[in-house]
Amino acid sequence: MNFTLLFIGSLGGGEWLIILLAIVFLFGGKKIPELMRGIGQGVREFNDAKKNVKDQIEEGMKTKEQEPK
Repeated sequence: MNFTLLFIGSLGGGEWLIILLAIVFLFGGKKIPELMRGIGQGVREFNDAKKNVKDQIEEGMKTKEQEPK
C-alpha cells in the first residue's frame, strides 16, 4: 500500500499529461464535464453529511452537559 502512495507522489508532469490524455481518449470530451459534475456533487454530499454528524455530536455533548447530576 505504501508503495502505491510513493509511486503516485513521484509522478512528473509528463506522466500526468499521459494519464489525462488517456482519460480523454477513454471517456471522450463530452463525458468529462459530466464526470466532474458527478464528482463535485459527491464531494458536496459528503461534506454535508460530515457537517450533520458533527452537529449531532456537538448537540449530544451539549445535552449531556445540561443533564442534572
